[in-house]
Amino acid sequence: MSVVDDMAFWIFALTAIVSGWRVFCTDSMVRASFLLLASFIAVGLIMLLLGAPYLGIATIFMMGVEMMVMALFMVMYMMNPAGLNPMVMVHQHRFSIGAGIAAFVGLAAVMLVTDFADNPVASDARVVTDLGKELLGDSMLIFETAGVTLLATMVASVILSSRSGRFGPADEGSVPPPLEPGGQPAGRLPEEGGGHGHHHH
Repeated sequence: MSVVDDMAFWIFALTAIVSGWRVFCTDSMVRASFLLLASFIAVGLIMLLLGAPYLGIATIFMMGVEMMVMALFMVMYMMNPAGLNPMVMVHQHRFSIGAGIAAFVGLAAVMLVTDFADNPVASDARVVTDLGKELLGDSMLIFETAGVTLLATMVASVILSSRSGRFGPADEGSVPPPLEPGGQPAGRLPEEGGGHGHHHH
């Protein structure tokens, strides 16, 4: 690898580590989703640098769709309005920290003591095609069907969450849930007549 490749590797590696760490420090499910997406994209770019284009592109595409779907559903369906209000993202702190340290030490030890094979692939080998067949095999139709299903679900979710519908504004007469039991409604309150809402303080 060249000096530029080495610099890119360390930048992507640092991005993956920092954004992955921030997932557990933020207080919002939506922000956590996008931070995790940034971490996965950095990992995918590292795979591209290491000459694994199929795994790199697949990681970026799959995680991009997955994190966007998760963030979209958080905004639409969480009782916490838009998944943006403060909430605790980590539970069992001591166990989580211990498990993370143990996993890191174990993986680092495996990396240091393993004698990895040095078997360069021929330049004319169809590595991407062969790997795709190995991973998917006879399941390509299933994956394609799942992709179309996810797309239809995303489109349907956007339509169902739309404020305007066939029978008028969807939020007319509705009140956002409170942050605390018996408290004031949170977020935007619809104005009289179904006009644009305002923020309730």
